[in-house]
Amino acid sequence: MKRILAGLTLASSAALMAALTAAAPAQAAPVNPVKALQKQYKAGHGVRVSETYRTKTNGKTGIVRTTAGSLGFGKSGVVAADLRFREKGGMAGLSPSRSITVGKHTFVQGGIYSEGLPEGKKWIRYQDASVLYTSQPLDVFDAKVLKALVSKAKSVKGGTYRGVLTFGDVSRLYGEKIDKRLAKIKISYALDLNAKGLVTGVRSAYTLDYGILGSTTATANTTFTGWGAKISIKAPPSDQVVDLDELGSDTEVPQEIPNSSLDSLGGIG
Repeated sequence: MKRILAGLTLASSAALMAALTAAAPAQAAPVNPVKALQKQYKAGHGVRVSETYRTKTNGKTGIVRTTAGSLGFGKSGVVAADLRFREKGGMAGLSPSRSITVGKHTFVQGGIYSEGLPEGKKWIRYQDASVLYTSQPLDVFDAKVLKALVSKAKSVKGGTYRGVLTFGDVSRLYGEKIDKRLAKIKISYALDLNAKGLVTGVRSAYTLDYGILGSTTATANTTFTGWGAKISIKAPPSDQVVDLDELGSDTEVPQEIPNSSLDSLGGIG
């Protein structure tokens, strides 16, 4: 699963949410979570996901985005997704209400993605299978990230690992380049593992400080349930689908779905 952080601008780092960072000696995980995750990678199976993402700017609620759906596995990881979204505040209406990723394509509908479509068409097909829409900057399906969340934890209690990483740390794990100003910003996190070493939740928080303009704090709370469930994700009916390039140059439909990279935070490129 890829990462998306959209709609925020960058200035400098600021204090993060202290509630996520209780201090205590770290302990070794009773079960290797990376190996536990890899055992789940079987075609026809997957996991259900739900997420709430919130922003507050100068203490006032900004965006509230909820995500719910299923992720389908292949032998090497997540290969398909069917996700539904609801969004309030901010730029609500500019995001899709549903996305399906299957094979080499991602299909989206809702909001601006459903405006001006030919009669009978309900979905737009993008030639991009890398987009799995989430606002969680910490991708637990990336083995390097999951390992770091456990090994870098400053506190371990009851299967919950708490710690702090910077965006620079995370970008190196993903193998992405980011603006040096963004790299110093800290992400406080709490990772929940069950007795089998499988992730049941990950919570993160970070703050962007705009100086005299104030600051924005973002929190993402992602939960996973039903590990190993039989999940079948299929593309929408072909007669309801239109390819993006068929819409012509005058279309108001976005030419691409947000690119899932850390650099999409504030449009850094």
